[in-house]
Amino acid sequence: MSYRPLSYQHEIEALAQSYGLDYFPVQFEQVPPSFMMEIAVYGLPVRMPHWSFGVRYIYQLIQHRMGHSHIFEVVIPGNPGHAYLADSNRETENILVTAHVLGHADFSKNNLLFRRVQEQAGYHIVEQAANHAQRITQAIEAHGMDAVERVLDAAFALEQHIDTHQDLRRPLYAERAAPNPASRPAPPKDQFRDRFAHLPGSIALAEPAAKGVALPPQPESDLLWFIAHYAPDLEGWERDILLAVREESFYFKPIFACQIMNEGWASYWHARLLREARFLPDELYVDAIKTHSDVVRPYAGEAQIALQVNPYHLGFCLWEHIIERHGLDAARRIMATEDDFGFIRNYLDDELARRLGLFGFTTRRRGREAVVHAWDLDALKETLLAPKYHYGAPHVQVTEMRRDGTLVLQQDHTLDQRGLDMESARKVLEYIHGIWRRPVVLHSITGQGKDARIAVGE
Repeated sequence: MSYRPLSYQHEIEALAQSYGLDYFPVQFEQVPPSFMMEIAVYGLPVRMPHWSFGVRYIYQLIQHRMGHSHIFEVVIPGNPGHAYLADSNRETENILVTAHVLGHADFSKNNLLFRRVQEQAGYHIVEQAANHAQRITQAIEAHGMDAVERVLDAAFALEQHIDTHQDLRRPLYAERAAPNPASRPAPPKDQFRDRFAHLPGSIALAEPAAKGVALPPQPESDLLWFIAHYAPDLEGWERDILLAVREESFYFKPIFACQIMNEGWASYWHARLLREARFLPDELYVDAIKTHSDVVRPYAGEAQIALQVNPYHLGFCLWEHIIERHGLDAARRIMATEDDFGFIRNYLDDELARRLGLFGFTTRRRGREAVVHAWDLDALKETLLAPKYHYGAPHVQVTEMRRDGTLVLQQDHTLDQRGLDMESARKVLEYIHGIWRRPVVLHSITGQGKDARIAVGE
C-alpha cells in the first residue's frame, strides 16, 4: 500500500475547505486492483470470513471483465475516514476521485443518519471489523468450522433484518431482563418438568415468559438482536457472532439508505471543485471532466435507454436542480436531515423527472419485453424507492415466542407489498432453525398475493 500524497491532493483539500466542506481527516491509500476488488466486495479491508463473500466476488469480477463495473475507489466513513484507490488509476482519475471522496467525507460527517450510527457503532469500523474477524478465527479453532459456519449462515441471512430506529446497544425487554439460561435465576423446582426436560435425546424446554407477559411485548423487527438475546439454547460465542454481524450491519445501513444522495453529493462536489481548480493543467482538467461524464451518465455502454437508474446520475442532477432552485445553504440542510426516501419524494419534481427521461415499467415474457407505464410522478418515485424498503429485505417481524420455544414470524405488509420467494424464505428459516433449535414458523404471502405459511422443525 502507498501512503504518499496523491497528485494535487493538498490543493484540492484546501479548495474543498474554502467552499465550506466539513469532514474528518481522510487517509488515502493506493492498493492493487485485486485488493481493491476484495475491499469493494467485503465492504472493509478485513472482515469475518464467509462463503457468501466469495459468491459476491465472482459476480463483481464478471461485471468488471464485461465492462459493466469500474471501481475507482472505495470510501469507508469514520474518524479518520479511509479512501482506497486502485493503483492502476490514471492521474486524472485520481484527481477526480480525490474531490469525490471529500464530498463523501463531508456527507458522512454531517448527515444525521450517518452521524447517529457512527456515534453508536464507533468511528473506527476498520479496526472493529478486524477484531471481529480475529474472534471468528478463534471461534473456529475452539468449536470447529462447521459449527461457526452454521452461525454465520444464519447471521448473514439476517444481516438486513435490523432496526436502526433502536439503539445499537439497546436494553433487554423490561418484562424479562435475563433471557438466556446462563444468566437466568434458577426457577422454582418443578419435579414433573425437570424429569421430562432431561430425557435421553430430548432438548431442554424453553423457560416460559411470566404469566400474562407476551414475548416479544410488541412485534420485533430486529431479528438479529432478538435471536441473539432470546434464543433458548444459544451459547455465548454464538451470541457474540450474531451481535458482531449486527454491529457491522448498523454501520452499512446509512450507506444503503443514502446511496443516491451520497453519490450525488460527492459527484456534485467533484464536478464543482474541478471547475474551480485553476491549479490544474488544461490537459488534466479536460481529461478529468471526461471521466466525470462517464461517472454520471444515465446509461452504460452504447445503450440509449437505461432500464436501471444510475444513482450517480440521478443524485448529481437532483442536487444541481436543488441548488439552482434553493441555493447551497438549503441543499446543505437537506443533506443533513434527509435519506433517499425524503430526497426523492420531496425534491424530484415533474420538470426534472421528464428532463431526465425517467419512466416506470414492468416486464413480461420472462423479462424479454418492457411495458412502459402511463406517466405518474408519485408512482415513479415509489418505483425508484421500492428496492430500499427495510434495507432491501422483506419486513419480517417476530410476533411470538411460544411456551414450547416455537419462534413465530410474520411479514409486515403495511408498507411493503412484495411477496416472498418461498424457496429462499424456507432456506433462511432453516438457517434460523439451526441456531434457534426449536420450530420456526413464518406467515407471509406469495409473489401471487396468496397467504403462505412456512414451518421448519415442527
